[in-house]
Amino acid sequence: MGRAEQTGTLMGKQTKIPRKSVGNILSFILKLCIILLFVSPFYIAIVYAVKSPEETIATGLAFPTSIHWENFTEAIEVSNFWNASKNSLIVTVASVILLTVLCTMAAYVIARNPRSKFYQGLYYVFLAAIMLPFQVLMLPLYVQLKDFGLMNTRIGLILIISSFQLAYNIFVYVGFIKSISLEIEEAAFIDGAGKFVTFWKIVFPLMKPIVSSNLVLNALAVWNDFQISLIISQKPEVRTIPLTQYFFFGQYSVKLNMAFAAFVLAMLPIIVLYFLMQKYIIGGVMAGAVKG
Repeated sequence: MGRAEQTGTLMGKQTKIPRKSVGNILSFILKLCIILLFVSPFYIAIVYAVKSPEETIATGLAFPTSIHWENFTEAIEVSNFWNASKNSLIVTVASVILLTVLCTMAAYVIARNPRSKFYQGLYYVFLAAIMLPFQVLMLPLYVQLKDFGLMNTRIGLILIISSFQLAYNIFVYVGFIKSISLEIEEAAFIDGAGKFVTFWKIVFPLMKPIVSSNLVLNALAVWNDFQISLIISQKPEVRTIPLTQYFFFGQYSVKLNMAFAAFVLAMLPIIVLYFLMQKYIIGGVMAGAVKG
């Protein structure tokens, strides 16, 4: 082999990209695409919220040339936003507290009675309820709420939304409680603590990661609920935020920019809640992965 051929071979080896580098580049591109996929709804919402209707039609998803903050003030006035926010806040807080208290206690009883046919049968009923769609019960619920005088009330909305979140919460809590050692509870029983004290003083603090995770998930589900609220909260004074956004889309006109402005305002409390509870959510996921 001549010197020129050897030089060409060496240069070819030097310019060859290692497989590991190719893998890193592909991994980076994939991660970037996933990030863009998740960030794009926020970008679309913010861009549409600060544009004028004329610029929205002309430029589409392009960044606005001028910021129209009046979209937010008009959206607040047109949709009665503060009253809707108050209703959403009351319904969300009450539902989350109700679900946390009831579901943790019910899950504890089911998890600590594995040989009881009654409690295990009840557990499978809750599992079956997870697969039950709202549309199946929509008409009977409407009739019953009307008979009990709970239509167009916050109490009726809280009870129905909580009942549809009940099965999933119990399913998650039962799996987590089963992973908690019985020796801790037995030690509490020896010291004279009853089941009620043992649960709230011993078991419940150990459930902090999963309770925090479910708190955010429940708050998100209740805050963004549309189907149940549309059936129950028909009067303007009891409408929640998702319903007020729905009325920006009329039969003959669409107030797109104001709808997105209201959407951005409605999104802020949940984002704040997520960032405040972020470490607990991650802790709950990791705890479930290790123990489950």
